[in-house]
Amino acid sequence: MNQKKELVAGTPSLKVKLPLPLSFCQGCHHGSAVRVIWESLEELGIEDNTIFIGGVTCGSINAFITDVDALAPVAHGRAPDTASGMRRLVDEDTIIITYQGDGDAIAIGTESLVQAAGRSERITVFMVNNANYGTTGGQMAPTTIVGQKTTTTPLGRGKNQEGFPLSAAEIVAGIKGTAYSARGSLTSPANYTKTKKYVKKALQKQIDKVGFSFVEILSACPPNWGMPPTECLKWIDTELAKEFPLGEFKDVDSPG
Repeated sequence: MNQKKELVAGTPSLKVKLPLPLSFCQGCHHGSAVRVIWESLEELGIEDNTIFIGGVTCGSINAFITDVDALAPVAHGRAPDTASGMRRLVDEDTIIITYQGDGDAIAIGTESLVQAAGRSERITVFMVNNANYGTTGGQMAPTTIVGQKTTTTPLGRGKNQEGFPLSAAEIVAGIKGTAYSARGSLTSPANYTKTKKYVKKALQKQIDKVGFSFVEILSACPPNWGMPPTECLKWIDTELAKEFPLGEFKDVDSPG
């Protein structure tokens, strides 16, 4: 049934009217990250044929305020498993995406992520990396960089005690079943544009039925980092992007 909807800054459209009391903290990038994805869905003409599967992350609220078909939050770390099951239930032209945080995707969800890539599941995983467990209070995550202070590493992550961070985009790129892997950020208009290109290429791999695709997006977390939003942008550019370099790590038309 056709129903008139209020469109706000592109589609998919919002289910509710603005002003909307979103729960995102000031300076958080979840809103911008999902906007990049939503714009890409619209420009590729797949916004009406996409299923959004949200992991355990602050950003899963996006599943409830827009009119895409959505399922969120699924069991912690299991969004790729849920997406894989969904892949077998829906028609082959349906686009299936997951939206996860780093704590969800590359900690408890590492096995699910790696195995989905290994099977070359025709899904697209978007992982927002804010270098901590933002949803649950800022604990150290696998992506916390050496020296970074968190609630569980108040003196800073030490490489001898806590080890080194995991680089998800490079790990996924090293798996044969992966068709595309990239990492972007949203700290400037130029980086926004590049990240959007990565998102569209990842979705195109799924549209073309090539295989598994993955995009990591570096994101600010001002409350847990203890910084104002403007300093967060600088810290991403000068520190986080040094550990997690931006760019494409795999782009093939035939995985293997």
